[in-house]
Amino acid sequence: MADAGRLFCFLMASCAAFALSSLAAAVPRLRTRRTAGPGDGMNVLFIVVDDLRPVLGCYGDNLVKSPNIDQLASQSIVFSNAYAQQAVCAPSRVSFLTGRRPDTTRLYDFYSYWRVHSGNYSTMPQYFKENGYVTMSVGKVFHPGISSNYSDDYPYSWSIPPFHPSTEKYENDKTCRGKDGRLYANLVCPIDVTEMPGGTLPDIETTEEAIRLLNVMKTKKQKFFLAVGYHKPHIPLRYPQEFLKLYPLENITLAPDPWVPEKLPPVAYNPWVDIRQRDDVKALNVTFPYGPLPDDFQRLIRQSYYAAVSYLDMQVGLLLNALDYVGLSNSTIVVFTADHGWSLGEHGEWAKYSNFDVATQVPLMFYVPRMTTSSASQGERVFPYLDPFSHIVGLVPQGQRKKMVELVSLFSTLAELAGLQVPPACPETSFHVALCTEGASIVRYFKSSEQKVQKKENGCNDTNKYYSEEPVAFSQYPRPADTPQWDSDKPKLKDIRIMGYSMRTIDYRYTVWVQFNPENFSADFEDVHAGELYMMETDPNQDNNIYNNTLHGHLFKKIVDFLKH
Repeated sequence: MADAGRLFCFLMASCAAFALSSLAAAVPRLRTRRTAGPGDGMNVLFIVVDDLRPVLGCYGDNLVKSPNIDQLASQSIVFSNAYAQQAVCAPSRVSFLTGRRPDTTRLYDFYSYWRVHSGNYSTMPQYFKENGYVTMSVGKVFHPGISSNYSDDYPYSWSIPPFHPSTEKYENDKTCRGKDGRLYANLVCPIDVTEMPGGTLPDIETTEEAIRLLNVMKTKKQKFFLAVGYHKPHIPLRYPQEFLKLYPLENITLAPDPWVPEKLPPVAYNPWVDIRQRDDVKALNVTFPYGPLPDDFQRLIRQSYYAAVSYLDMQVGLLLNALDYVGLSNSTIVVFTADHGWSLGEHGEWAKYSNFDVATQVPLMFYVPRMTTSSASQGERVFPYLDPFSHIVGLVPQGQRKKMVELVSLFSTLAELAGLQVPPACPETSFHVALCTEGASIVRYFKSSEQKVQKKENGCNDTNKYYSEEPVAFSQYPRPADTPQWDSDKPKLKDIRIMGYSMRTIDYRYTVWVQFNPENFSADFEDVHAGELYMMETDPNQDNNIYNNTLHGHLFKKIVDFLKH
């Protein structure tokens, strides 16, 4: 059966590749004239993490131990308000790697390949490859499977076949030892690495391969674009058990708002179905869809999430230390981000699959030698490895920017930083355009001063006083129905009936849930099913929905105008 499955995948990939051959032949090579950029001629190390919300020391979290990522932040420009365009893996990754929003990639689930399904869009690594870079993928960069043609978009995006850890296939197996000594497929899964298949874990393998490639590239004259994708803290929360020592259970609190908000529209709620399918959660017999997890188990989840983040930090530290060791820290741009966040009990929700900040907000930082920090002298270490178990002193980000930014801007931003010509902005309809982006470069914010926008005073219930021309971050999420269903978290395209479009500014989050037709990918803004409006100054956790008792026509017009153009 397994052999048949592999054969099916191979045949599907071959068919798709054959279908794309004429398309690829018709697309001009993407080589462009170079422009002067802050990191002109530099390599790129692009680090993307699965399900990482900004629970990091450099983002002000006082509990988490993340010294290596904090050290990177101390040499970087850090964006404190960065957002994904959809809080689920494949749509988010395809969006930021192509520089197109989900309504343009037409990927809201996991089951289509954009080059066939929507348009033969070039990708960020493809653009670097066509401009003379050796492009390499290690770990989870594209989401594997249909959404990247079972090949991580090789050979279009990558110079060599992408690397996936050999132990990745055990990720959802029964490898978590219970108190009874038996093995389970648990959500909370601290393990003894020596007992794991292969005696290792996928992220450890990913770090080792990335370091190997750095050692290979140090002897070559070619510039490189190395993308490294880490799995943790994606579920299952499987990590070396010694990281639990960093987080005594008595120090772990519940979320500040572990209840379902009274005025939350049912369509906005994600019932965390993938969590419910783990053995340890199944044993709790929690009612669907709202039934809360027991408080003690909530603390265990939060404890393990933090432990997995520190395990991730160790891997990032080893990788950056290797960049130092091979002498490439002064000639390599480093980007660190995540595909989306993850709810840790806020609003009675777990996992991603929503438009709330906890699901859409991500860490985002850029290290650019001689721009974000002074050049290190010969032999000076930029990223010495810091042990999470012994390092205590926190490091302050080199520069923090509060502007609202989006992951869809990564393509144009990295092109500008590397001195490549920035791809043009996409026209209103861009399905036929191979090279363009829907996210403007954010390099202009690297040195900008943070200016507070003057607010109008127009009365208590008039949100005009919170309106400004500040940058906006847009996210969206599909639903199959107005109430939580077993497929609400991950509806297939054919089952999508409602789309929640969300607009986040410094002052508010505004979301409208509208009728959606999956056959022609159209949203009907005259058929609004529900709405949400949260004012950040008085409601930073987004618990008090004032949509139904506040004037917000100008916000509705703004979101409609943006999506139409």
